[in-house]
Parts: sequence; structure tokens; C-alpha cells
Amino acid sequence: MNKPRRPELLSPAGSLKALRFACAYGADAVYAGLPRYSLRVRKNTFRNAAALAEGIATAHTAGKQFFLAVNLVPHDRKVRTFIDDMAPILDNTQKPDALIMADPGLIMLVRERWPEMPVHLSVQASTMNSASVRFWQKLGLRRIILSRELSLDEISEIRQACPDMELEVFVHGALCIAHSGRCLLSGYFSSRDSNQGACTNSCRWKYGIVPDPSAEAHPQNAFTPDPAYHPHPLAQQPWLIDETARRAGEYMEISEDENGAYIMNSRDLRAIEHVRRLVEIGVDSLKIEGRTKSHYYAARTAQLYKRAIDDAVAGRPFDPALLAKLDGLANRGYTDGFLGRHEARETQNYERGESRTDTQEFVAEVTAYDAATGYSTLDVKNRFVVGDRLEIISPDGDRDMTLGALENTEGHPVETAPGNGHTVRAKLGETLPGLTLVARYLQTEREARTDAGPAGS
Repeated sequence: MNKPRRPELLSPAGSLKALRFACAYGADAVYAGLPRYSLRVRKNTFRNAAALAEGIATAHTAGKQFFLAVNLVPHDRKVRTFIDDMAPILDNTQKPDALIMADPGLIMLVRERWPEMPVHLSVQASTMNSASVRFWQKLGLRRIILSRELSLDEISEIRQACPDMELEVFVHGALCIAHSGRCLLSGYFSSRDSNQGACTNSCRWKYGIVPDPSAEAHPQNAFTPDPAYHPHPLAQQPWLIDETARRAGEYMEISEDENGAYIMNSRDLRAIEHVRRLVEIGVDSLKIEGRTKSHYYAARTAQLYKRAIDDAVAGRPFDPALLAKLDGLANRGYTDGFLGRHEARETQNYERGESRTDTQEFVAEVTAYDAATGYSTLDVKNRFVVGDRLEIISPDGDRDMTLGALENTEGHPVETAPGNGHTVRAKLGETLPGLTLVARYLQTEREARTDAGPAGS
């Protein structure tokens, strides 16, 4: 049997630091975007042509590719400025390797002005079938990022029908309660349009319900169920949503039918166990979502998915330990999405909107290493103490240890690294300053915070 072709591993780069870590830990390519023309306004440090040029140069120096996300569906005011804003980037000698685009109009403008620039069709275009793939191929696009709503078998059918087109598939990251990320909730609830990059993650807010005080005065608003449906009496009156965490008292109407009330919070996508099948299918690129996530997330996901790709290409069996490693990242519970066609209850998170991590917590970053003394200087991110079991994470490999001692910057012994903003020193073995990360194994379930954006690129 011929050895399967190795797919590209494509990682998110919401910041220059995340870009560097993704490249160091195994990504073959990274993607980022200008806030005005991509679906990431918040937590996006690539705010102008100069910042992008630095990111592109950094990726190319590391031997990696850089894809520029230009994937929003714009109103005319952004169309009018598009060419002038893109010219300093695309006319530069240090330019992106491809553009990720969704809007046919913007694609047309790029094809007219920069006909040699490769274009990848964003997942926002919701490409679901081989006919659509061939349509875009005839227009000269280089790659199609397939819709998240496809199963493994459907991806395989598209591959067989379109053998000459590059195909990209998401394998990890946030999912939206919308078709391929095209959601209106944020715009409705907070007047911030997720389709323009300003998603407020309304699907993940903490909601409660209260009776509508106007129901008696306006009985025509009362819920009238199907005659065959016999609901609880309380379901027959109007209710209001109260987002209790930050917007208590700002009521929004909710309606319900025999199937339930539609306030949903998706689990996060984790398809690492399907990497082998995707490699066998011949998918060209496996993509990780998460441009608003930390450099730790960028490093860890790149590292673990690279291992899964290495194993698949070499014919080795899947390593279940990779699942546990990914459990250590902040997440909202995991699902493999539509790849395996699970029931809705397995993909929807009814219990919590915030992220969680059950096995590990990112606690420090190595900023210096003194070979003479063996001490590493640690920039603390979360609290840890002497006696904790740690994992030292490096591009060269990982290792576990129990922390025997700590000292402060004056060399005095301490028992605790209190948390973010502190600096301590410890003997961790030889480390790589600027690239080595430290995680603490958790003894009990702990909550972890994150702020994921909408899931489109």
C-alpha cells in the first residue's frame, strides 16, 4: 500500500506570539486577518499592514505559509475601501500565500486586481457538495474549506468527485449555533454583527426565564400549541429571557413549541480521532479554529494534531492519550460535530456556557534558562505550588515532573507561585526560553476562562 499523503496542519494566529508558538509546535501554515475584513475584531493584534507584514515575515522565516482571512460578507461601505486597504498588503514583496474569502464580490475584485493571488473559499460560503466545489474551481479558486455540516462519508464523496481541488476541513475549535458560523444572535441581542467580526458569543450567555408581565393584558400573545401537543400549563404563557450574568433586567422575549425552546450552546469541535480517516480520504489541510485563543492553545493544539497526523501517515494506531491532552485545554465539552452524525443531545451543551478544563491548567511560561545553575525563570499565569505535578511542554517533547522547590527572584525559597503577574524560578531541567510552557495537572475539576469568537474562517 502506498504511504498516504501528509496533509497540511493549519493553525490560528490571532497574535504574533500565537503565530510563533503555532509554528514552533508543528503547524505547517497559519492564518490571521485584518479586523475590518475578517471575522475577528476582538483580540486581533494584526490591525494594519505593518503588523501583517511582520507576521508574514515571521511565518516565512520559520518555513511556514501565511494565509490572510478576508472572509466577511461586507456592506458597500467596506467594498468601497477594500482595494485601497488591501493594496499595501498584496503589492508588498512580503505578501500572504493565499487569501481566505467568502464574498463573491470581493473575490471578483481580487481576481481582477491580483489575478495571481491564490484564493481559498472560506467555510462561511457553506460549500456542501461537489457541484459547488467545481463551480468555484472554474472561477480559479485554489482551495475549498468545506462546510462543518458534512459527514466523513460526504467529505470522501466530494474528494472522489473533485480530485484536482484542494480541500480543507476543520478538526478543532469553537462551533456556532448557526450554519457554518452565519449567526444573527449577536446582532439581535447586542447590535454587534458576528458576520462583520464583532460576535459577542450570545449563544454562550447565562440565561434564565421570567413570566411576561404583559401576558394577561395581551392574551393574543399567549402560546397556542398544536392540538396534538399537550404541554405543561406553564408552557402556554409567554416568557422572557433574562441574561442573568451581566444584563439582569434586560428582558427578551422567548417562545416555545413542542420541540422546546431554542437557546443553545454548542460543545467544541474535537476531531483528532478522525485524523486517520481524513488522511486516508486525501484531505489537503486540517484546520484548527481559535484566533482569539492564547498562545498556549495555539502551541498545544498544533503539537497534538501534528502527533495525530504523524501517526496516521506512518500507519501507527491512534493514541488515545491525545484525547486526554486536549481535555487539558479550556473547552465547553467536546463533540466531533457532524463528522459522525451524532444526536443533538451529544453535540449541544445544555449545562454550561463557560469553558472548562478537567485535567490540566496552563500555569507558566519559561522566559530564561541559566545553564550554570539549572534554574528556569517562569512568568506565572496561574497559581501553582511546591509538590504539584507539572508537565513541561516543549517543541522538542514533553515530560512530567513533581515540583520540588521554588524561589523568588531574590533567590529566597517560596512555596507558592501566586498567579498572573508574578515571576519565580525553579529547576525544571533544560528548557527553551520563549518556547517552553508549563501546565499543572489538576486534582479536581477546575473552571477556566476563555473568550472564543465565532467559528468562521
